[in-house]
Amino acid sequence: MSKGVRLESELPGWPQYDDAEREGLIRALEQGQWWRIGGGEVDAFEAEFAAAHGSPHALAVTNGTHALELALEVLGVGAGSEVIVPAFTFISSSQAAQRLGAVAVPVDVDPGTYCVDPAAVEAAIGPRTAAIMPVHMAGQMCDMDALGKLSADSGVPLVQDAAHAQGARWRGQRVGELGSVAAFSFQNGKLMTAGEGGAVLFPDAEGYEKGFVRHSCGRPRTDRGYFHRTSGSNFRLNEFSASVLRAQLARLDAQIDTREARWPVLSRLLAEIPGVVPQARDERGDRNPHYMAMFRVPGITEERRARVVDTLIERGLPAFVGFRAVYRTDAFWEVAAPELTVEELARRCPHSEALTRDSVWLHHRTLLGSEEQMHEVAAVIADVLASA
Repeated sequence: MSKGVRLESELPGWPQYDDAEREGLIRALEQGQWWRIGGGEVDAFEAEFAAAHGSPHALAVTNGTHALELALEVLGVGAGSEVIVPAFTFISSSQAAQRLGAVAVPVDVDPGTYCVDPAAVEAAIGPRTAAIMPVHMAGQMCDMDALGKLSADSGVPLVQDAAHAQGARWRGQRVGELGSVAAFSFQNGKLMTAGEGGAVLFPDAEGYEKGFVRHSCGRPRTDRGYFHRTSGSNFRLNEFSASVLRAQLARLDAQIDTREARWPVLSRLLAEIPGVVPQARDERGDRNPHYMAMFRVPGITEERRARVVDTLIERGLPAFVGFRAVYRTDAFWEVAAPELTVEELARRCPHSEALTRDSVWLHHRTLLGSEEQMHEVAAVIADVLASA
């Protein structure tokens, strides 16, 4: 165990739960039907999640990766097409396209917000581009004004990767009010969770119906004769998970309020630490749920950063290294890879390269702590960096 400044009081745990989850699980159990076709929990969750995010249609699915894959499939993405993704993101963003046989085209991100750079997106649009996937990194929404215009001018649809953005807003508009398909994750670490799970928001009934059929083995809801209408898979969410997510959704807004109050405090304190640059905020993203408390240590090596993160964990902080640029993974090159080398992609994505080396993040439960704890967190980070 390392010596030095430590967190004096334990941060809130995650996941959080109470009697609402217990009652929901019993409700799902006692209804006698544990899958969505016969039960009512998934249908109820979809209606509540859609309403909370300003969308006419929500489809609950097994996980966030499947949500992205299904969203792309409904839009016609497949073999021979390309999907533009940020280079700095979790691998699911690119893998969802590649699993459909499409080529994921990584582009660079903004060095302040870590969100995809609209100019880089515009430069990458070509005749085979079938979708653009902005990732709302750590809850900071991408520049949806510029990306919306690019989509309208080019005719290429957007698929918002909103895995980090439950409850987010862009200039007063919720994710589902921006007119494009959006995919969410409810994995164990996310802002609301059932251990696993996901959802897709559709702006129109046609997209929702296509998604429903494909997420249920190509089978319409009322089919009794096994007339599978189209190809698909089983991405159906179960009733128990949906009951938990209904309880999680009910406390989401209050948790966002707390994190929105804590981040300005922690961000200011982080900025006062020599060599630390906290994630910037685009104020047009006027409600940020803060999936991560992210910062950079420019100039640090990957090896030193790994030691810093290990020490932060020893000192009581839920710390992680930043994502690796997707093209810096073996998985990216297994299927449907672009006709470029790692070196060529790295030259095109200097900011993603830097973030791969120097970014650090703290789990969002950090921001559910008290204001006093934000000072403790910053003191630990300052001490660890000073002594690393």
